[in-house]
Amino acid sequence: MTSPSVGLERGLLRPHGAHDRASPASESASTSVPPAPGTMATDSWALAVDEQEAAAESLSNLHLKEEKIKPDANGAVLKTNANSEKADEEEKEDRAAQSLLNKLIRSNLVDNTNQVEVLQRDPNSPLYSVKSFEELRLKPQLLQGVYAMGFNRPSKIQENALPLMLAEPPQNLIAQSQSGTGKTAAFVLAMLSQVEPANRYPQCLCLSPTYELALQTGKVIEQMGKFYPELKLAYAVRGNKLERGQKISEHIVIGTPGTVLDWCSKLKFIDPKKIKVFVLDEADVMIATQGHQDQSIRIQRMLPRNCQMLLFSATFEDSVWKFAQKVVPDPNIIKLKREEETLDTIKQYYVLCNNRDEKFQALCNLYGAITIAQAMIFCHTRKTASWLAAELSKEGHQVALLSGEMMVEQRAAVIERFREGKEKVLVTTNVCARGIDVEQVSVVINFDLPVDKDGNPDNETYLHRIGRTGRFGKRGLAVNMVDSKHSMNILNRIQEHFNKKIERLDTDDLDEIEKIAN
Repeated sequence: MTSPSVGLERGLLRPHGAHDRASPASESASTSVPPAPGTMATDSWALAVDEQEAAAESLSNLHLKEEKIKPDANGAVLKTNANSEKADEEEKEDRAAQSLLNKLIRSNLVDNTNQVEVLQRDPNSPLYSVKSFEELRLKPQLLQGVYAMGFNRPSKIQENALPLMLAEPPQNLIAQSQSGTGKTAAFVLAMLSQVEPANRYPQCLCLSPTYELALQTGKVIEQMGKFYPELKLAYAVRGNKLERGQKISEHIVIGTPGTVLDWCSKLKFIDPKKIKVFVLDEADVMIATQGHQDQSIRIQRMLPRNCQMLLFSATFEDSVWKFAQKVVPDPNIIKLKREEETLDTIKQYYVLCNNRDEKFQALCNLYGAITIAQAMIFCHTRKTASWLAAELSKEGHQVALLSGEMMVEQRAAVIERFREGKEKVLVTTNVCARGIDVEQVSVVINFDLPVDKDGNPDNETYLHRIGRTGRFGKRGLAVNMVDSKHSMNILNRIQEHFNKKIERLDTDDLDEIEKIAN
């Protein structure tokens, strides 16, 4: 069977029917090919996924099913119940889903007001930034692809990252950038610029945390390489069956760490010594998945010394930073200065309650007293979120519910409806809410305060949550529900962390509530 690759001018081979499939027990035993990009571009993403699942079981499902079957010490296979696994594992798995969700619901780049900070490897070399794509002296067919994608001028991160990535000799880079900042287009441009089409072997390697995220990157490569038909792309994802001993002739390979490692070492489909550009995308999501970190480091160690290494991550907690430094030697670093000032435009309050029902009553009193355009309400568990959504519906509110067990495509549809104003209240758990920008959100309510898996205040999540209300230059309102000594202690620690006073609000006093709305 030939390599399931893609010529950028003609789309992928169609998925093979289920009869082509063997048991999913080994990576090379099952065959599945990503859906044709042609369908992805014209139809909605959800349709493309349906089509793919109809042709062959979804690879991600296989992946999850395999993970749920664990041998015990004697080698006997025990099926673990998905629900009994630790909550933080569910959260981690969701980081990848969340990232995919952000890509699905973004129709355009985020207007980012963050300041970009560049730390050069050689502080004496001149620092370049560009205000137009012409300044980069790209191959004409790539420039054409960039404009066809709707990029008129470089985004903030592209202004600084592209000159470094396209420099001669190429420079290594560690960059912090959120979803929607144009970073995928930036590293795709770097990869496409380095490819020599005449050399029929892999020259660029891109690692993504999941199959779905690899597909999204592939989509960007296809769009940008639209006018560069000689370029070929292959997906190194679980279930993509190649004949043993076969060498891949595609120029760019995108895949997940486990499969890429197999293709480079065990199966020898790729000669890692010929790789010129190595991209590790979504490092923070990557290290949240067991095994990915080690696999990525093992792949990196096979690459030649002069290979350009590019690593991207939305957040840079210590664990990500340590990982980045192992993968990228002598890096230039681009950081986005955090937008902590968003709290300045947000009025923060807390309400003292004794139990869940009192919290709900306080919420109803708030709604009775002030006009709320749209609100997001955060709960700690799916159970509370479902209960609260049902109770609010009974009170006559138009409620949307987002929770972790929903498919990513379902979540994207719920968010679209909320954005369009079809529902006025969005009840959600932590994992679903990152990166959702809805301009009309005027109130954020923490029905439960955000805590990490050890029960300590999760300051970053608090900032993410209430930051949704003070966006786009508007004043926002955040209300925190406190129902125990423990949650009061959490609130006090959040106050100290941000050095911002959170005022008490008596929701039984209508006049007091009306005052906060002005």
